[in-house]
Amino acid sequence: MPPADTGASTVVVGASAPSSPVTTTAAPASTHERLEPGRPGYRRMSFALFAAGVAAFALLYSTQALLPAVSASFDATAGQASWTVSAATGALALFVLPLSALSERFGRRQMMTASLAVAVLVGLLVPFAPSMGALIALRAVQGAALAGLPASAMAYLAEEVRPKALIAAIGLFVAGNSIGGMSGRILTGWVAQAWGWRAALAAVGLLALACAVAFHFLIPKAKNFRPGSLNPKALAKTVATHLGNPLLVRLYAIGALFMTVFGAVYTVIGYRLVEEPFSLPQGVIGSIFLVYLVGTVSSAAAGRLVARLGRRGALYLAVSTTAAGLLLSLADQLAAVLLGLVLITAGFFAGHAVASSSVSRTATEGRAQASALYQSAYYLGSSAGGTLGAVAFHAGGWAATVALGLLAVLGVVSITLYGTRVARAERRALVPATATR
Repeated sequence: MPPADTGASTVVVGASAPSSPVTTTAAPASTHERLEPGRPGYRRMSFALFAAGVAAFALLYSTQALLPAVSASFDATAGQASWTVSAATGALALFVLPLSALSERFGRRQMMTASLAVAVLVGLLVPFAPSMGALIALRAVQGAALAGLPASAMAYLAEEVRPKALIAAIGLFVAGNSIGGMSGRILTGWVAQAWGWRAALAAVGLLALACAVAFHFLIPKAKNFRPGSLNPKALAKTVATHLGNPLLVRLYAIGALFMTVFGAVYTVIGYRLVEEPFSLPQGVIGSIFLVYLVGTVSSAAAGRLVARLGRRGALYLAVSTTAAGLLLSLADQLAAVLLGLVLITAGFFAGHAVASSSVSRTATEGRAQASALYQSAYYLGSSAGGTLGAVAFHAGGWAATVALGLLAVLGVVSITLYGTRVARAERRALVPATATR
């Protein structure tokens, strides 16, 4: 999530129209029933989805800033503790496609309500986990539950909000994702410093509970949703078609590799900063996640970068920025490390924005499924990056984690270079055909 959210925004285009694996039983309601600023329900809907975004992403990454404390409590390695993050993001990746399909049958509002309810309930149990294994299992269940929220929220907005007001409504939901992911990490850092990591997770659970209650009472009933009958064979065919599209597969790989870097860096950075020569307290380490605000700026700038440099040019700039940040973070000066994090964050969010928007533009049919597959790849990258980055740190320190990040960056460069060669070959093949006309 993305921002971190950061992941939810990839479903926007696909959510605006029925997908081929689902057959609707009635035409959508007329647009005069839809919400827009100034009409009854719009403000309630906006606050409700903002609260849902805050709850979801505060819960999803709640243990990330606490990993050193969790390791110490259970006498676990960084690699073992990292599974408290990777299990949640990995489960979300696995369940986002089936739960987004179920929302087509049972309703967006119902799916969002159920997802939040289960995730919050688990969040209130997480602080009492008696062992590392129990903590990881609870976090996996929590991630699976949260998978029902992003795609359902985007589809709900596309169906219930007037098109001219849709971008603003989606923007507020995505802002909730970002603020939830960032504030959850900051909150846990400072609470853990005062009362320990279990109290910190309890604080996040209570924050999410308050947001879920607000969502339940504020979200307007869906007026334009029409349930469809699921067709598993058609769904499988659509997914197979997307996975057989070389360009989409490259975009999925790029999203996963970018998130591998991001997941590795932000899972391990707490371990590095708590050690010499930095020796920062837990609260200050949690506040490091304010760097996420840089991602908001770079994501917004991605459209202008593509307009000026093209999609592949924007990706080259994003990977160069990320690589520069990784190298700079090797220094033992705190200012250099922080600047490195700024560059890594800016490069990641720009690259993610370019790749995710390209998925919606590339897929001509089944766009919701194409975007859900991107989300799956994205969160699998987060899960892999968190675990592999922690294992690398345990084996060779921060330099090994940076090496893993640079390897993933090299993968993005290789895929982009290959895409450039394919595009040039396709243009050359068109020239003779054009000349003979």
